[in-house]
Amino acid sequence: MVLDKFGSGLKNTFRRVAGLSIVDKKAVEAIVQDLQRTLIQSDVDIGMVSELSGNIKDKVLKAKPPKGMSLKEYFIKTLYDEMVNFLGREPGEIPLKKQRILMVGLFGSGKTTSCGKIAKWFKTRGLKPGLVACDTHRAAAQTQLKQLGKNLEVPVYSEGKKPKDIAKNALKKSREDVLIFDSAGRDALDKDLAKELKNLGKIIKPQEVFLVMPADLGQAARKQSLEFNKLVGITGIIVTKLDGTAKGGGALAATRVSKAKVKFIGTGEKPDDFEVYDPKRFVSRLIGYGDIQGLLEKAKSAGIEVSEEKAKDLLRGDFTMEDFQEQLKQMQKMGPLKKVMDMIPGASGLKLPKGFLDVQEDKMKKWKHIINSLTKQERREPETINASRVKRISKGAGVKESEVRELLKYYKQAKKVMKLVKGGKGLKRGPLAQLAKQFGMGAG
Repeated sequence: MVLDKFGSGLKNTFRRVAGLSIVDKKAVEAIVQDLQRTLIQSDVDIGMVSELSGNIKDKVLKAKPPKGMSLKEYFIKTLYDEMVNFLGREPGEIPLKKQRILMVGLFGSGKTTSCGKIAKWFKTRGLKPGLVACDTHRAAAQTQLKQLGKNLEVPVYSEGKKPKDIAKNALKKSREDVLIFDSAGRDALDKDLAKELKNLGKIIKPQEVFLVMPADLGQAARKQSLEFNKLVGITGIIVTKLDGTAKGGGALAATRVSKAKVKFIGTGEKPDDFEVYDPKRFVSRLIGYGDIQGLLEKAKSAGIEVSEEKAKDLLRGDFTMEDFQEQLKQMQKMGPLKKVMDMIPGASGLKLPKGFLDVQEDKMKKWKHIINSLTKQERREPETINASRVKRISKGAGVKESEVRELLKYYKQAKKVMKLVKGGKGLKRGPLAQLAKQFGMGAG
């Protein structure tokens, strides 16, 4: 999951509040101390942590809860609202229209990779993107961008020796809707880089200037945000490498100093490990409430169409062996199953069977042969498969009997897990049920 340590710390804080029998000054201060530890361990600026803590204590201990809401529910809602405000408040708008985007950032920030990810993001939404290789400083940058363009079937413009010439040629020749300009980075924001970026800005006249920063900067992201904003007037921020650092919370919080919002986050190396940043949905996922909207977007990006009725059947645990195989394949298209499960409301907090999320491609191939060897009745009612049938199926599929039993066991586990998710451990029952509805985070 994104920000494992940060997320587990926040989950524990919310669980502690849900388990309180009395909400008084002592309990509130203890919970806030927990939150402070989580934030400081994620490299969040101490001054910002102190301000957030004060806001939470003031609201919970001095204000009255809205009518119909208990003090405990109000405490949880306040925690949620304050964390959303702390990590960005509202999502940045990304218009789906003809535009030019200039990507800026220091060396090693993941700028070129992000160019490819943005190109794919626009392409899956029906626009034609083009990439422009203006990074002549790093030897492999243009080669990398061309390879990304080839994989995505997106044109890459690189004609010219200097960044300004490459940009001019691209502007003359391109016919794409969205033109994404990669620029050079340095180890620090020096005079040469500043001059180059200013010149590019004058030539390109971009509608968007995205600053790309790795999450492992932590609170040092504050300085970069300010410096680049003064230089080129950034309109949005992309935080990359959120999957590989404990400092991601610090980086996200630190970007607040610039008036530009975080628009995208990168959660891995693959083109699909990239998403629009929405603080409400992000915090919802971190605390275990899931992110249905993000899940649907991920499915769309992977070319998956799931009907509402079929989704309801799956959540009810009401699916056949064929449905099971198809949905497992579809989920794998969206990336690691663990990431997908984190987006399903109520699923991230479940204690799943060991190895449940680790289904490899070779195992899937064997399962396909096994399912093809089942009769129509067996596919609809796998519980009818006894020892003699297992023997027949294993011979027909050319696999071991133990592999047939493994598939049957996994199928039963999947049905049980989906029923638990829909049954709502923590979402459908208990003190958080009403609150989840108010957040719009329930499992439906």
